[in-house]
Amino acid sequence: MLSLDWPPLWLACAIALVWVMDRVVPFAGFGTAGAVVAPVLAGLGLALMLAAAMQMWGGRTTVIPRRVPQALVTRGVFRLSRNPIYLGDALILAAAILWWDVPLALPVLLVFMAVIQHRFILPEEAVLRQRFGAAYDLWTAQVRRWI
Repeated sequence: MLSLDWPPLWLACAIALVWVMDRVVPFAGFGTAGAVVAPVLAGLGLALMLAAAMQMWGGRTTVIPRRVPQALVTRGVFRLSRNPIYLGDALILAAAILWWDVPLALPVLLVFMAVIQHRFILPEEAVLRQRFGAAYDLWTAQVRRWI
């Protein structure tokens, strides 16, 4: 059976919810600042995701959640965040909230991050700890989960 439990689908659903909230409850809150900051956040999110994917491919390990990693990548953007792809997802969602000017959707961002952490990050961390032991523990002592 095909599983639909993938981070990009969670992100798409969260963005769709923000869009619906914008249509149902029009609310001006961020103004022109939101329109200026949103593309920056979206660009940063995409750049983080691309850089992380390239570094993971360069390290010959998977970018696909729930697959067993073949290497522990700790260089590049992984020195800033243990989860730069998920952080990129969160930045893109924050950009959507700002772009559509929906401050009431900020809890959607927090719920999205909690879902991603519970469904993906924590299980991935357990696998990484089991496979890479002390090297993983050293890295986690130096780099935070999100930022």
